[in-house]
Amino acid sequence: MRKFVLLTHITTSVGWLGAVFAYLALDITATTGQDVETVRAAYVAMAIMVSYVIVPLAMASAVIGVVNALGTPWGLLRHYWILVKLLLTVFAATVLLIETSTVHHLADTATSGIDPRELPGTLLHSIGGSVVLLLIMVLSVYKPRGVTRHGWRRQQEQRRQQGKQQPTPA
Repeated sequence: MRKFVLLTHITTSVGWLGAVFAYLALDITATTGQDVETVRAAYVAMAIMVSYVIVPLAMASAVIGVVNALGTPWGLLRHYWILVKLLLTVFAATVLLIETSTVHHLADTATSGIDPRELPGTLLHSIGGSVVLLLIMVLSVYKPRGVTRHGWRRQQEQRRQQGKQQPTPA
């Protein structure tokens, strides 16, 4: 079961990153495109991508990541790298949820008949989200050392328990 949860977490996390890269390509097209219909289509595709791919993958990745951490020796709050991953994931998901209404507003405006080339796009958020997700991936692979106070206490507890279980030499 643990491997299934890990596989699901990796799949949703990498899917989230890939979807954000695809969204970034659409955002660049919407922001820099010269053809009105292409720019309009890019805004509509961005809204679809956010609603049906990015948000579900982000939520799944966050929830499954917590479940995964709780089921491993790493724990959720024992190591700084996991804590930083959790905080960055919550931050990215929160910004994503806030930004979703902006993306839908841009898509609605782009299809209303005005020139969509004059819309602002969400390029800053796209680039920022990509960087945050890449940083989370780096932390997942390199796992920098360092335990939190909670992790240190847990290690001390485990060492005391192991010391009590070993028979004393006669």
